[in-house]
Amino acid sequence: MIGKLRVKFVVINMLIVTCMLALSFGLLSHFMRRSMVDERVSAMQRIAEEPMHMHSPGRGGDGDLRLPYFTLEEGPDDEIMRFGSADYDLSDEQMLEDLIDAARENGDKTGVLEDFGLRYYRAQGPWGAKYVFSETANERTTMRNLYKVCAAVGAASFVGFFVISLLLSKWAVAPVEEAWKQQKQFIADASHELKTPLTVIMANAELLQQEGYSDAQRSRFSESILTISQQMRHLLERLLDLARLDNAHGKPHFDTLDFSALAEDCLLPFEPIFFERGLTLSSEVDPGLCVRGDAQQLRQTVDILLDNARKYSADGGAVSVTLRQQGHHALLTVSNPAPEISRADRKNIFKRFYRQDEARTRTGSYGLGLPIAESIVNQHGGKIWCDWADGLISFSVILPTEGTQKTD
Repeated sequence: MIGKLRVKFVVINMLIVTCMLALSFGLLSHFMRRSMVDERVSAMQRIAEEPMHMHSPGRGGDGDLRLPYFTLEEGPDDEIMRFGSADYDLSDEQMLEDLIDAARENGDKTGVLEDFGLRYYRAQGPWGAKYVFSETANERTTMRNLYKVCAAVGAASFVGFFVISLLLSKWAVAPVEEAWKQQKQFIADASHELKTPLTVIMANAELLQQEGYSDAQRSRFSESILTISQQMRHLLERLLDLARLDNAHGKPHFDTLDFSALAEDCLLPFEPIFFERGLTLSSEVDPGLCVRGDAQQLRQTVDILLDNARKYSADGGAVSVTLRQQGHHALLTVSNPAPEISRADRKNIFKRFYRQDEARTRTGSYGLGLPIAESIVNQHGGKIWCDWADGLISFSVILPTEGTQKTD
């Protein structure tokens, strides 16, 4: 799919480039030809109006176009009067009559006699029509040279744009390719996470159908099915949360809320849970920090960070929560004792279904909580990151306070 997308990108780019080059060179050729014709017709008109001003090939000092020409004029006794340079043989009476007849048949004041390779201009002389003739061979030569230059420049431009398009296509589809890989990995991970509990449920259900087991054993089978089903429900709820966040379009409607009060409310239900685990929970919350956001989503973010600290803190450890003002932002930090975590793991920890070790599955973690928190924080115009120092792992969330909310 990515390869086809790159090909489509290159084809569309090259079609646009081809159309632009064709249009540019077409307009250039048209205006160049039009300018050259107008200039020659103007010179022929001046020749007709100034019969005593002899013009020769080249360009005069006054900037006027000088071109080879000859004139034919009807005399008082219907004879043909002729003027011209030695470049033209004007002795053939029949040819001269044919030229005048062809110009008359054309009917226009100026035009081209293709059979003779001449351009003419008709004016009124003292006794009759007066015709100024000039060759068109140099016009055709000039246009042919222009076409050759345009073709060479167009070919070089086409090749250059083609190479650039190939390079740009790789850069342009890189986000799509990464999203495609993440989607495939997400589907594979979700399938794996659902396959394992389903296998356990099916195995216990089959044991329930078999004879020879006591009521106590059957009770354990039923209890195992219920426990695994609850875990699956939790996983599906997490997946639905991610889907809702991914499918959120546009800027959501946020209200001004007291983030300090919200954080303190989140801490209350966790105090007995931490106490049962033998963990110490301390907090330092600056009062009155207000942000714009969704209260339910921000509460979910704080709950995820506190639950994460509960799961991965050793018994007897100390968990600290701080919320303080930092410039025009509110900075929330949740820290707990943890083994050293590498820089790569600190970046990957926000990926979906990522687990630093498989032991997390035994704690009921599916690697979805932190990705959900990251999506919520990003939606609120903030940032979330992970640090490790001196045996403590810290998750920090920074959000704009009221009046500094980002607008996209």
